[in-house]
Parts: sequence; structure tokens; C-alpha cells
Amino acid sequence: MELIELYQKITEYGEICDHCLGRMVAKRSYGLSNDMRGKGIRIAAALTLNKPYKGQEGPCWICGDFFKTTEAWADRVILAFSGISGRTFVIGSKVPPLMSESEEMVWSDLGLSDPEPLKSEINREVGKLVAAKSDLVGDTKNPDLIAVLNISDNTIEVQIRPVFLYGRYFKYQRGIPQTHWACRACRGAGCEICGGTGKQYLDSVEELIGAPLLPIFKAERVTLHGAGREDIDAVMIGSGRPFILEIADPKIRDADPKILEDIINAHNSGRVGVTDIRWSTRSEVETLKNHKGHKKYRILVDIDGSIPDTTLHSAVQQLSGAIIHQRTPTRVAHRRADKVRERGVLDFRYTGKEGKDFVLEVTGEAGLYIKELISGDQGRTTPSLTEVLNTPARVIRLDVIHVEGIDQVKSHGTT
Repeated sequence: MELIELYQKITEYGEICDHCLGRMVAKRSYGLSNDMRGKGIRIAAALTLNKPYKGQEGPCWICGDFFKTTEAWADRVILAFSGISGRTFVIGSKVPPLMSESEEMVWSDLGLSDPEPLKSEINREVGKLVAAKSDLVGDTKNPDLIAVLNISDNTIEVQIRPVFLYGRYFKYQRGIPQTHWACRACRGAGCEICGGTGKQYLDSVEELIGAPLLPIFKAERVTLHGAGREDIDAVMIGSGRPFILEIADPKIRDADPKILEDIINAHNSGRVGVTDIRWSTRSEVETLKNHKGHKKYRILVDIDGSIPDTTLHSAVQQLSGAIIHQRTPTRVAHRRADKVRERGVLDFRYTGKEGKDFVLEVTGEAGLYIKELISGDQGRTTPSLTEVLNTPARVIRLDVIHVEGIDQVKSHGTT
């Protein structure tokens, strides 16, 4: 459709601003703003039809003259961002349905192929002004700050991109879960059983690491993403377990990771510790969660009766390198799918005794249930130490002493 014909048909709907007029052909030509396109169409029509130039004479029936208010919106965005640390930003918007429907009706009626949505121009034009009026830099891919303009409500919602910290944690005290557990009885609401806390356990590794960081980052909450998890009655020692801490809604984004590490360790002396703290990213969270690194355990095992050392040595050698078939253990069957999993025992050794009990070290694939490898879980795990010895055996203490990290996998080529 020729521009002059297009102009005549569009103006039949009602008064329209240069922005909305130019947006109907937004994909034509380059180096022009939509209001420049709109004004150019009006001038071309006046010259072609040999009529007096006619600008906008009333409120725009599509946007309601929104573009006369962009500078005020930009000032409000800058004010909303004040007090929040961030280098990059992007503008989003929620446009009233009537505005969207109005322009979409024109597109459909006239069969237009080159328009741009109102929302896109609002985001761009307000964003340009925010960048010009502040030290912030526009970034549509990974912004620190997002301002969502709700045009109907005349409000601005600020969203803050989380920050991520990678490290390894140690858990020195048994009885602490990795992440927050809501009380089973009240599901977090608070009741007599949980003492009104809403928690099944008073503390977690997640909360202990996060607590001293919340005031530093002026953040709302933290989420711990771990490379697997240890049983609540196990300690995590040795090299520590890789984790990434997601810090939500941080008003402050900058800190020295080494200082953060020292603060966390001072806050949790004797309970939880961290090392190797550095900055991370959301994409690394996915890598960490999908990583299936090997794990090494030191376990203290009680075995019924009197077992000669040679017999135990022979049994663990038989299991070293074995493929173990494990049906979902009884102790976790209430929260895990009932299925049989195959996991490998990479190494199994008998290293000594503590009193009448035996100290064993096991290195296994991710997902290998160590307690059931020993007990057999009434035949749900096979083979097991109990099965090989033909004598009941059970874990009485479990220590995780190494969890293979992503960097270690890359360094020696295992998968």
C-alpha cells in the first residue's frame, strides 16, 4: 500500500500522534525514529495531495498521547532505581488492553506487514531517556535492573537481577539439612509442634550461609543450589560440597568474595564453613545441577557377629567396581519415585576399626545410596555388604569427604 493511501486510511480511524502513525511502518527505512516517520508521512501527504500540512489536532486514539509523558516516566524510573546498586537496566511495560487492541485492529484491517508494537516503542523511548539522564547503560540481555511500567495503574515495578556466589561448603555438625524444611505438620504456617517457627529444623546450611550476607547485600532471601546433598545426619568435610548461592533482590551488588567468605565462616564457627567463594552466574547453576560428579564417603559400620578382617577385605573387594541395583530406599520412598536405579561403586576399601566397628571408604557415582549399599535395605539394594557377607550390617556414622566439582571433571576428562 502506498504511503499516501495508508495515511488516508489510518486517519479515518481518528486523530493519531506521529509516534503511532510512524509505528505502522516502523520496519521501513533506517536511522529514523517512529515520530520522524509519522511526521514525514504527514508532510509527504500534504505535498502529494497539495493540501495544507495538518499535524495532530487532538488526543491520539491509540496511545492517549503517552509519548508526551516519556520524560516524566524516565524521571520516575531513575527515582525508583535510586538506592539500588546496578550498572545496566532495561525497561518493560504493561500496556492497557485497549491500546494493544486498537493498533492490532488497524494492522489487521489494512493488512500491514511493517508495524512495531506500542510496547516496544514505549520500552525503547523511555529507556533512551533513562540512559541519557543517568549513568546506567541499557542491556536487554542481562540487565541488573528492570523497570516495568504499568501504564494502566501509573505505577513502576522494579525487579533486581539476583547475584550468584559459587563456593564449597563444609557441614561440621550433624542434624542440619542442606536447605530450609517447612514443618511437616503445619507446612510452614507455625504450630505447637514446631514452636511457631514453621520449620522442621531450626537451621539449614542454606540459612546459616545466607544469614550474614542478607544485610551486606540488602537482599530479601537466598537459595542454595548444591551439587547433590548429604543426609541430614552426615557431615560434609574434606574438600567440601560445591554450591551456588542465589541472592534475591540485592540492593547492593558489589562485595569482595574473600571478605564474604571470612564473614560466613566467622558467623558459623564449628557448624558450617565455606571456601573458594567467587562470583558465579545463573547459567552455572544449571551446569552445577546437571553435573554428576563422583562422591567419596568415610563410614563407620556395625556388623553383626564376629567378622574376620580377611573376610571383610574380600567382601569390599567384591563390591569395588560393581554395578549396584537400588530400588528407591524405604527411608525416602515417601518423596521419591519408586524405581530401580543402577549406580557404580568406583572404589571400596576397609581402612581400620574404631572399637568393635569397622571404618570403610566408598567412592561412588552420583546418586548411589551409601546406607543401603551397606544394609541392603531388606533386599531393595543388591548386591550389598549385608548380602555379600550374609550377615546384617548397618551404617552408624556417615562422613562425606569429597565431592567432585565441575573444574575437576574438566581437568581429568571424566564425565
